[in-house]
Amino acid sequence: MSTVYDIARSVKIDSFKMATITESQANAALAAIANALQANKDAIVKANTEDLKNGESMGLQAPVMKRLLFDEAKLAGVIDGIHDLISLDTPVGAVSLRRELDKDLLLEKVSCPIGVIGVIFESRPDALVQIATLCLKSGNCAILKGGSEAIHSNRVLFETIRDAGIQSGLPEGFITLLETRSEISEMLKCYESIDLIIPRGSNEFVRYIMDNSEIPVMGHSDGICHVYVDETADIAKAVPIIRDSKTQYVAACNAVETVLVHKDIAQRLVPSLMESLSAHQVEVRGDATIRSYAGDIPCACEDDYKTEYLDYIVSVKVVDNIGEAIDHINKYGSHHTDSIVTEDADKAADFMQQVDSSSVYHNCSTRFADGFRYGFGAEVGISTGKLHARGPVGLDGLVTYKYRLFGSGTAPHIVDDYATGKKQFNFRDLT
Repeated sequence: MSTVYDIARSVKIDSFKMATITESQANAALAAIANALQANKDAIVKANTEDLKNGESMGLQAPVMKRLLFDEAKLAGVIDGIHDLISLDTPVGAVSLRRELDKDLLLEKVSCPIGVIGVIFESRPDALVQIATLCLKSGNCAILKGGSEAIHSNRVLFETIRDAGIQSGLPEGFITLLETRSEISEMLKCYESIDLIIPRGSNEFVRYIMDNSEIPVMGHSDGICHVYVDETADIAKAVPIIRDSKTQYVAACNAVETVLVHKDIAQRLVPSLMESLSAHQVEVRGDATIRSYAGDIPCACEDDYKTEYLDYIVSVKVVDNIGEAIDHINKYGSHHTDSIVTEDADKAADFMQQVDSSSVYHNCSTRFADGFRYGFGAEVGISTGKLHARGPVGLDGLVTYKYRLFGSGTAPHIVDDYATGKKQFNFRDLT
């Protein structure tokens, strides 16, 4: 029986083949995968039904069950996403620099696949499809480890994608599925074969991955997102933006968890906001000022501002000014997505400049933080770090680059000629 180390080493070899596929080959494979998923619809839904039944017997919470659901509508959505992905230009092979260093000596900077990407995710079977197809389009091999609660859904999706891809001419290692929890620790040791790990889970889990692997890690842990309502805000805009940010998909990492309200608009905003959120069964927890306007609601405490609820709960706090709002977000937020509602363009600019998050919005729901909604063809995850990729990570975040130096002419190109002064560099950008 092959170990994870053996599997990863084999995938690494296949990643060199994967890096050579053309855009037309990738698109043909994606089209075949979309057709195979549609043709295998009944088996996929049946497998997901089994996972949902097991989830209920395990007592999984409602937000987790919602992420676990993969019905015909979810399947149609990911298939549409694959067709959108086909329409996007490949990020591989893009030349971002052409520089003549000297006569007959040309330097290029060109994008290329990262290689082998390991993704560890929980609950969401649709994530498997999105990750696999994004890696395919960007010329990468993917080693995937899904949550045990979605084992049947993940298995049938993996087999469908793998078979269609191989039949389209892709190397066998373009996608690999690991199923046991023990394989995670083995995976983290494969630093010679896996080029990048993207964990999608709790803060503790992501920290564990970072602390226990020499492999570079990209991703985010918590999604503690904010909406700040400035004193110049239009309440007719603010209430729907907050409602959508909280309730459109409550289990998402870009759902709002804390609403900050300027003291001068709180009395006018809170009654309308309470009416709207109550209609959607949202529990509002407020500070003393908010409670004076909202009536008998739970008190928001320090821990609430540090909590990613992923549930129909939101904390609301009054601030004296925009500076206090920005300070609160930078202290308690997770650098994911934060929004200001205001009619003052200067304040919006200050907020977007000073809030240290991967996505900052003006008069928009936080739920827009998504690779599909950014036109990236879905995403492998959202990165709140500042190196390589940030925000929703789509195709562009799954490539790196290399430098290519071309020597032409009859003379050899050696550094000693420049070190001794025989030749001089004559830098000239061609693009």
